[in-house]
Amino acid sequence: MWTWSRAELERLGHFLAVRGLCGPTVTARAIGDGHSNLTFLVSDGQSQVVVRRPPQPPLPSGAHDVLREARLLKALSQTAVPTPDVLATAATGELLDVPIFIMEFVAGSVITESTPAPANHTTLRRRIAESLVDTLAVLHEVPWRAVGLDGFSKPDGFNARQLRRMRSLIAVDGAVPPAFGALDEWLEARLPPESATAIVHNDFRIGNMIVDIEAGAVAAVLDWELATIGDPLADLGYLLASYPLPDEPLVPTSAMGTAVLEPGYLTRAELLDRYADRTGADVSGVNWYAALSMYKLAALYEYSRRRFESGVGDPYYADPGLVNSFLAAGDRLAVGNSAFT
Repeated sequence: MWTWSRAELERLGHFLAVRGLCGPTVTARAIGDGHSNLTFLVSDGQSQVVVRRPPQPPLPSGAHDVLREARLLKALSQTAVPTPDVLATAATGELLDVPIFIMEFVAGSVITESTPAPANHTTLRRRIAESLVDTLAVLHEVPWRAVGLDGFSKPDGFNARQLRRMRSLIAVDGAVPPAFGALDEWLEARLPPESATAIVHNDFRIGNMIVDIEAGAVAAVLDWELATIGDPLADLGYLLASYPLPDEPLVPTSAMGTAVLEPGYLTRAELLDRYADRTGADVSGVNWYAALSMYKLAALYEYSRRRFESGVGDPYYADPGLVNSFLAAGDRLAVGNSAFT
């Protein structure tokens, strides 16, 4: 984990003070459970802001682009999607040897292993789950060109490109590792045309939300670094596959959301039905997208595992069992005709 030096904190404090965001003397502590872009809560003892930066270089080409993330958040500030406001950005060399952006601190709770509410408050838990899926529907309804995201990415051929890109991360001599083979073939054989075109968060799960517990509603959606323009069912499949069920083996993403096993939260089928009712989308093919999400995560974790073994990267990814858990989940989705209804 990268940490701030005294000189860097002094430069950051000056940068924030000049913009009226904090006093010149600040502290910074890491927050969040992510293993990609780094997030810090920065405070002068009274005011608080949040700073996002990439991990330490070297970085894969095109990855960890925090200024692209800031551009998206600025666009979404014009919409009903709850997001933190971007307060400032700094290019590479302006403050650090990497770019950063500063956003507002949004008060609330991040729900992972438990809900900070009485166990018998099932109505609250239902409201939180309804707000979660309703927020996804609102995101997918955003007129992305009208808010300034034309050219943000290339939505044509999204599904095929997602599969192809993941293969390129893990291929050895042009072939995917044997453990990926069966799921890779299943996905390729059933590759669907895009169902629609929308902003896709690409990591939409309960642990990436700030929740207003009193209101039982999402106050802000976090971690937009993977966002793109593409098929909205990719988000829906990911949400469902990362939403744990009783007695189902956990993958790392569902392990970060086991609170939804508490009484009151919607089931996967209820999430799916509510999304379909809200958007009018045909969700009958969601299994393919859910299986793709597990394949993508397996590929990303395998790529990160190899980076760690080569001497760079996060030791969190060292365990090959994490990759295998995603592949097993993808295989289960591929076997079932409909895992969510």
